[in-house]
Parts: sequence; structure tokens; C-alpha cells
Amino acid sequence: MLDPNLKKELIMEHYLNPLNRETVEDKKYIKVNSKAETCIDNIDLYVLFEDNMIKDIKFNGEACAISTSATSIMTKLIIGKKISEVKELIKNYYKMIEGKEYNEDILEEAICYDEIYKQENRKGCATIPYRGLEKAILEYESKSE
Repeated sequence: MLDPNLKKELIMEHYLNPLNRETVEDKKYIKVNSKAETCIDNIDLYVLFEDNMIKDIKFNGEACAISTSATSIMTKLIIGKKISEVKELIKNYYKMIEGKEYNEDILEEAICYDEIYKQENRKGCATIPYRGLEKAILEYESKSE
């Protein structure tokens, strides 16, 4: 459990100085879009898969502090992980967002959103990058079959 002030600092740091924020023009990357239906949040993810692992991920777009920081933190957590590990992370992240039991260790810094479930309208902001990542994984897996 993170201190409330530390959570805010972490979110603001990743919003103001997001990691892995750049547009990629390399065809090796799978590009997916994830956006909100009710606000400006609109993020493109560029995911490079190799041997059932996420070798690299970048993102760009316009989004609020929650969406931008959640995307930045997500990119940090998944680079170098196997797809099976990433799926487990996504599953636990969604559980946390819904206020259900989850494995805190898997989520690392992403636990800064552990109280988002109390703000129904912010759940969508916090899940935008993960919904996009799921799309990218599905696309990669369908090409790999």
C-alpha cells in the first residue's frame, strides 16, 4: 500500500515526464489505438513483440493525467516480459481497478491506482492503455498462429 502523497507524486511524475512516449514508424511494431468514448483520451500504442515477449513499447496521443501516467507506468512494467506474464499483470490490474482482490507484487508501481474503483468515471482513464495492450496481444497472437 502506497502513501496517498506518494501515489499523487508518482502519477504526476509519469504524467509530466512520461516514459516511452514517442511515435514509431517501424512496421515491426504493432500499432493499436485506445480511446475513451466520453473524453479526450486517445492513445496510440506501438508494441514490438519478439519470441512471445514484449521487446519494446512506445505510446503517443492526447490524454488526461490518469491515462497518460497509467500508460507510462504500464510501458515500464511490461518491457521484457513474456506475454503470459503480461496477461497476468493485466488480469490483476483490472481486479484492482474494480476493487477486488489482486496480487500487489505483480503490479509494482501500478498500485498507485488502487483507489480508482471509488471514482467510477476514472476507471476508464486508468484502463485505456491496458485495453490497447490487449488488442495488440490479440493481433500478435492471431499473426503467430
